[in-house]
Amino acid sequence: MCIRDRDDTLARLRLQDGGLAGADALGLARLFAHGRGAERALGLAAVNALSRWCFDRAGYRPAVSADSLGALNPQPGDQIGMIGLFTPLLPRVLARGAALTVVELKPHLVGQHAGWRVTLDADELRHCNKVLGTGTLLLNDTLDRMLACCSSAEWLALIGPSLGCLPDGLLVRGVTLIGGNWVLDGPAYVDALRSGEQRRGLAQKVAITAADYPGFDALFARL
Repeated sequence: MCIRDRDDTLARLRLQDGGLAGADALGLARLFAHGRGAERALGLAAVNALSRWCFDRAGYRPAVSADSLGALNPQPGDQIGMIGLFTPLLPRVLARGAALTVVELKPHLVGQHAGWRVTLDADELRHCNKVLGTGTLLLNDTLDRMLACCSSAEWLALIGPSLGCLPDGLLVRGVTLIGGNWVLDGPAYVDALRSGEQRRGLAQKVAITAADYPGFDALFARL
C-alpha cells in the first residue's frame, strides 16, 4: 500500500537531505505524533533511530529473518489477507494453495483473479486467518482501522524498512510479527543510499515476535 502523498511528502524529504544534522532527535520524534506528511515521516525516522539506540545499549538484537512473507506459512484452506498489493509475493502465496484477499486504497486495482481478488473494503480482512501488511500503515492513517479488522486473525505480520520502532505498542494490539531491516554499517548504508549503489551486506532482515522480545521495561533496566 503506497503512502498517500497529499503533502508532497517524498519531494519534501528530498529537500531535507543533509539539513537535519545535529537536530534534536526527541523534537523530531514528536513530529510523528503531531506532524503531517514529510514531518510525520521524519518523526517516524527519528523514533526508529532512538529505538535502535535503546536496542544497541541494552544489548538486544532481533532474530535474523529471510522470510519476506512474515512467517505466514500459507497452507491450503488458509484465507490470507494482504494490506496493499505486493505483486512479487503473490506466487508464493498462491503456490501453497491458500486463497488471497488484497485490501487496497487504489480503485483501479480492484478486481477478481484466479485464486485472489482486490477490494477496497477493509472489512474483508475479518474473514482472513492470516494477514500481512507493511509499516506504511503507521504513516497513512490506516493503522487503527486495519488492526480492528484483523482482530480475529491468528497471525498478523507487519513488515518493511520503516518498522524500526519499539514494538511494544504493536505487539499488545495483536501484531504477532514485526519484520524490519537491521543496519550493520550506518555510514556505508547512507553513502549507498545517496549514490544509488547496492546495499547488500550493509543490512539484514530481522523479525520480532512477542515470544522472543523482552519488552521495553526489561530493555530499559539494562540501559
